This record gives sequence, C-alpha cells and structure tokens, in this order.
Amino acid sequence: MGPDQPQKINNFAATTAAKIQNSTSGFKRWGRKFPFIRYGLPMISLTVFGALGLGHLLQGSKDISKVKDDREWEIIETRKALSRMGPVDAYKPEGISLDEELKALQEKVDINSYEYKKIPRPNEVK
Repeated sequence: MGPDQPQKINNFAATTAAKIQNSTSGFKRWGRKFPFIRYGLPMISLTVFGALGLGHLLQGSKDISKVKDDREWEIIETRKALSRMGPVDAYKPEGISLDEELKALQEKVDINSYEYKKIPRPNEVK
C-alpha cells in the first residue's frame, strides 16, 4: 500500500460513478428514443399476463364446478340405484289432513288445565 493507493481508489470510484450515471441517463433516453419500450411494452405485457392469469383463475373455477357436478351426479345415481332396490320410496305416508292432525293434538293436550312452573333464571342458584 503506497501513497498512490488512495488516489487509485478515488479514481476507480469516480469512473464507476460516471459509468453508472451514463447508464442511467442512457436508460432515461430510452423513453424519448424508443417510446414503445417505455409505454408499449409494459402495456402489452400487462395485457398478456393479465389474460393468462384470468385464464388460470377461470380454469380453476371450472375444475371446482366440475367436481361439484360430479359429486351431485354420483348422489343422483346412488339414489336411483337405491330406489330400484326399494328403500328410498318404501315410506309412503297416508294422506293426512291438517284438520285430523289438529283434532288429534287437541285430544292429547288440555289447554284448560295447566300448572304454572317457574323457569329458573341464569343467575339464580338452585
């Protein structure tokens, strides 16, 4: 390390800074020289990548809906298979009217004789 070493480092730093300055100013000139690179290329790339991304998302939602449809189809098929064997349609209730149900309920419950029962509050101790 001689006395020339700090001067060489300063000279090297100055040339490096000048190169960086020139490259950045050259970068800035690209916008004026080639407007397609500054405006057109980002616009086109945004459009293309956006379309690809949307296509990917839509494909995912189509796959999910297909899986749901397949599950529903399997349920329908198993129900048809069971109905051929009998258990699905085996229960056939009689034709019951609402009037008959009301009369049966009124016979079971007497609304004229009842007791008061106190409902305990949550903060009361039993």
